[in-house]
Amino acid sequence: MNRTKFVACSYALLLASTSLAAAQERNPLRDAYFGETHVHTSYSLDAWLFGNRMTDPGDAYKYFKGEPIKHPLGYDIRIDTPLDFAGVTDHSEYVGVVRLANDPGSAINKMSAAEPLILKNNSQEEVSRVYLYALKLLAGEKIKALLSPEIAHTVWGENIDFANKANEPGKFTAFCSYEWTSMPNNMNLHRNVFFKDCAHVPAAPFSALDSDIPSDLWKWMDDQRSQGNDLLAISHNANLSDGRMYPTEIDVNGRPIDRAYAEDRMRNEPLIEIKQIKGASETHPLLSPTDEFATYQIFTYLLSNPEGRIPHIIGSYARQALKDGLVLEDTKGFNPYKFGFGAASDSHNTGAPYRQDNFFGGHASLDGTIEKRMSGTMFAGMDPRLENPAGLTGVWAEENTRESIFNAMKRKETFAVSGPHIKVRVFGGWNYAEGQTADQRHDFWKSTPDWIKDRDWLKAAYAQGVPMGGDLTPPPAGDKPPAFAVWAVKDPTSGNLDRIQIVKGWAKSGQSFEKVFDVAWAGDRTPDKWTGVVPPIGSTVDLEKGTYTNSIGAVELKSVWTDPEFDQSTPAFYYARVLEIPTPRWTTIQAAQLGIAPPDVAPTTVQERAWSSPIWYTPAPETHKLAKAGPTVDDIKKAGAVALDDAELKALIVDKTPWLQNNVTGTKFRITYSASGTANATQTLAPIDPSYFTSKLDQNQGQALADNVGRQTLMPSATGDAAAASYLGTPSPYYINDGKLVTVLAGTPIEVTAYKLGDKVYGARSNEFGYVNYEIIPEIKELNPLSPGNAVLQ
Repeated sequence: MNRTKFVACSYALLLASTSLAAAQERNPLRDAYFGETHVHTSYSLDAWLFGNRMTDPGDAYKYFKGEPIKHPLGYDIRIDTPLDFAGVTDHSEYVGVVRLANDPGSAINKMSAAEPLILKNNSQEEVSRVYLYALKLLAGEKIKALLSPEIAHTVWGENIDFANKANEPGKFTAFCSYEWTSMPNNMNLHRNVFFKDCAHVPAAPFSALDSDIPSDLWKWMDDQRSQGNDLLAISHNANLSDGRMYPTEIDVNGRPIDRAYAEDRMRNEPLIEIKQIKGASETHPLLSPTDEFATYQIFTYLLSNPEGRIPHIIGSYARQALKDGLVLEDTKGFNPYKFGFGAASDSHNTGAPYRQDNFFGGHASLDGTIEKRMSGTMFAGMDPRLENPAGLTGVWAEENTRESIFNAMKRKETFAVSGPHIKVRVFGGWNYAEGQTADQRHDFWKSTPDWIKDRDWLKAAYAQGVPMGGDLTPPPAGDKPPAFAVWAVKDPTSGNLDRIQIVKGWAKSGQSFEKVFDVAWAGDRTPDKWTGVVPPIGSTVDLEKGTYTNSIGAVELKSVWTDPEFDQSTPAFYYARVLEIPTPRWTTIQAAQLGIAPPDVAPTTVQERAWSSPIWYTPAPETHKLAKAGPTVDDIKKAGAVALDDAELKALIVDKTPWLQNNVTGTKFRITYSASGTANATQTLAPIDPSYFTSKLDQNQGQALADNVGRQTLMPSATGDAAAASYLGTPSPYYINDGKLVTVLAGTPIEVTAYKLGDKVYGARSNEFGYVNYEIIPEIKELNPLSPGNAVLQ
């Protein structure tokens, strides 16, 4: 029996089904529609300065419908596959002002306030002068004369007119939308705001000049909703937020992350942008060290970044936020991070490149030629070779109308694609695996239930469970695990499919965990006996020519997967990730065109992908009690525990090798804390609070080296790649201050406070929500590994 679990389809069938879906007026089982939710035209202040001075929002809609338009440098650009919907999201801050200031026929051109925005010539020095001034405006400097209703209201009205003109119900949906561009201290907190109906919009959008605090935007959105203007926001480029997009204690304005914050955020922001030209925000290798595909489109950067700061990773990626949301709900009863996934471009060219073989940059004249792109010439701190083609948001909606697509985004029945139009569906339920034996549920590739092979399987999927973006219904009696129906079909114009994976996250006692499961794949590959990981599919890429063939992979993948490690007492989420076979990256393709070697600062190949929105499981209160949560700091203090001071902590660990036991997982490992670290080791990875660095630290810092951590060891979030560090002997800096043992993960300090209770010492990590999850076992000088009494330390 073939283990691939895919049903072969011809291109003709796929294209025919796509055409049929387009012809249907309303499909209760819903069709896939692809759209752009983040693009800039010459109306955006920075786009105009980048050289985009010819095209407007009307041209953007022409481009998305398949018509050619002009790139800012004058050549024709055309989309690979026309879209179903789009919203132009020009910056609301000083929207249209630079364009009008440089138009001799406009009233703004004569204003003294506009003079600093007028280019005297097109020299690089002159453009830089105006650009730097414009950045001050985007950062919040208010020029009253340039913010008058006669300007701002007029440009917003033009945007609405363009959207209404482009909107064709049943064929193409154009939304009224804009970008709220908050960037306090160069942290990207931007949101794209979409209105459900262009007939119900405010006179002018709320901009970061009104407030750059997200909670103020939500308050304004709530007020709009009370007036009948339904709307939603999509956060973008969390990877550039310096760790502030997904806070767990206080937000950027010092507001506590509490139930009110969670409700405000989820009411207004059902979706996040997981991928765009400036990188992916799904996860990072230091946050997901056991995920072999976590290195995808990493883009470490802060906008402009005049201070040269290293951006924080923790708080900047979606998967970690989903896990933190579970822990917040588990410990405090609310979750601010139950969001769905979308993707977009953030192109400043009016049009956007969505394919590796049609990449023309995203920043007008700054990366608009192959020579500039491939030279690696930096602009605004960016190397264009690290840019990527744009992503798209997919929705499952009954019809192609504003109302239907907006409602799909609001209920999070959405998915994101890296560019190609890959279709993916995921349903979760308790009865999907009926008919499978326990052995078949464990080795799910051996048997697929007959119901999902039926042509009408979608009816059964909706009837028996929930689609992506939803919450699993309460489970039936007993400890029955949930099952997930997964389906994906390739873009007929792109690479074949490699595999479908399920990414699971769960939480317990303040800790969060993740695991990636391969659940359907092409070919007769056999999962590894011990890990369950499916081997790589191979590659047909010719690096010298920048080409590939579709001689491997699958057209369609389908399966039912049952969670083999389900714990009914712990909250969890599940989302699907679909991977294409390897194909050449745009840098490889364009290097071949130039006859040069592919640049070694970027990958030579890429596996395009799609991500489904998550499905959540929340245990009932009586079931949750079965989790038997560990003790908290308050618990052990009431029992008489006392925190160790600096001297006691130093005596316990410095120049010693204590063992640590994670009491949540039972994992045991040891760490050597050397006092021989360099004097400025911690200064090079400055934490958020610089007050940590005092003169007394010179004697309380060093290097820590973990040992006895394997690749399959279950580790909680925010430990870095402990397995690799253990194997390679790579130490990390640490220091002791104010009774805290502090290690640093990508600029973020993780503190451990040690408490002595009786003859035992316990540790509480600062990112584990007040739980005491570790027992610190002092160094034992002579350890006999054969002694039964010491076996627990192996």
